[in-house]
Amino acid sequence: MTDYPTPPYPEQQQDIPGRTDRMDPRPDHGEHSYEGSGRLAGKATIVTGGDSGIGRAVALAFAREGADVLIAYLDEHDDAAETQRLVEEAGRRAVTVAGDLSDPAHCRSVVARAAEAFGRIDVLVNNAAHQRSFEALEDIPDEEWQRTFAVNMHSMFYLSKAAVAHMGEGASIINTTSINADDPSQTLLAYATTKGAIHNFTAGLAQMLASRKIRVNAVAPGPVWTPLIPSTMPPEAVKTFGQNTPLGRAAQPVELAPPYVMLASDEASYITGATIPVTGGRPFL
Repeated sequence: MTDYPTPPYPEQQQDIPGRTDRMDPRPDHGEHSYEGSGRLAGKATIVTGGDSGIGRAVALAFAREGADVLIAYLDEHDDAAETQRLVEEAGRRAVTVAGDLSDPAHCRSVVARAAEAFGRIDVLVNNAAHQRSFEALEDIPDEEWQRTFAVNMHSMFYLSKAAVAHMGEGASIINTTSINADDPSQTLLAYATTKGAIHNFTAGLAQMLASRKIRVNAVAPGPVWTPLIPSTMPPEAVKTFGQNTPLGRAAQPVELAPPYVMLASDEASYITGATIPVTGGRPFL
């Protein structure tokens, strides 16, 4: 709890969607610390937004727990290649698929590629996200509102709908929502609204799939130090990012991986429809 960097962070800005290697300090995904214990041995998994940030930490943890991983990402080929290397270094299969998850056809192709590569799907992690900051309602372009919903919310529907055809009893879907679902930032109106929708989607889908013995849960991160931050937030917000938590800092991606592992594992056999907050002490619901 005390080893990770605290604000203020060095001044930095990037173009959307951001790159890991340009961040200062560099995020910790568990490269040198996460140790697996076979909790996901033999599972076939999909992690969207798996190139960097929370997605990379989850992909790495899944691999070290014994799972094969399909890494879906937009166009950050260098970041995706590094995640692939980490998965393969753990002795597991890694498949990378680039493309825009706002496109329903691409969502279906991601699932089809995973089913082709692994023969089935045991875990789907819907983690990919888009955000931008705006100070005033009038500043938000219609296209920006629509894209945020298409990437963050609609893709979860298309991916989940396609994936369940390849899932058996005991499979699970894990969605990434946010502290913004409960405590929305006024400068992230579109993003925060989608995260509220994801929270509701998770609870409803869990009930819909319960009879098929497929579990659906969510993780609600607070501030996490990922490329999304310096590429979508103004300089002062980046500098103080995470300072508003009781722990006084942003999480490192590795600190988000354990709840995903637990929810993906058979240990969570009676957990469905739940949202686990990982917020550094900020209250959630």
